[in-house]
Amino acid sequence: MSTEYKILIIDVPVPEKTNVIIGQTHFIKSVEDIAEVVATSVPNAKFGLAFNEASGDRLVRFDGNDPELVQLAIESAKRIGAGHVFVLYLRDAWPINILNQIKNVQEVAHVFCATANPVQVVVIETSQGRGVLGVVDGYTVVGVEKEEDKKKRIEFLRRIGYKRG
Repeated sequence: MSTEYKILIIDVPVPEKTNVIIGQTHFIKSVEDIAEVVATSVPNAKFGLAFNEASGDRLVRFDGNDPELVQLAIESAKRIGAGHVFVLYLRDAWPINILNQIKNVQEVAHVFCATANPVQVVVIETSQGRGVLGVVDGYTVVGVEKEEDKKKRIEFLRRIGYKRG
């Protein structure tokens, strides 16, 4: 049994006005099921989805309605290279609009992140293949919010319609 391994840091691009959801699922059926979640939850959403098949043909499976986002998802999934990982890029929708529905897809085992921040995926590579250990989502904190920061946060959420009053 080999105990050799490498830890890799894979940069996942997140273009402006785009969000990415990265997760793990266990079955090829996920491609159609996740695409249906996006299409039925936010009908005007633009998306690209890629899924790394972990056995059989071991292909990057894909779906989507925006060629640029589909290609970006395929490229990111290939770079990550871990089996059963999916990468979903979104425009004209937010993860908050679909995240619970994605988590409820029968095949989805885990969601690593849902973000518009820069993302790095921490991958382990062994003699068998690759697996995702976690993600680095955004940047390191630099302090604790003050009262004026709290007020700006509350005002922002109301301005974009996610809180009332």
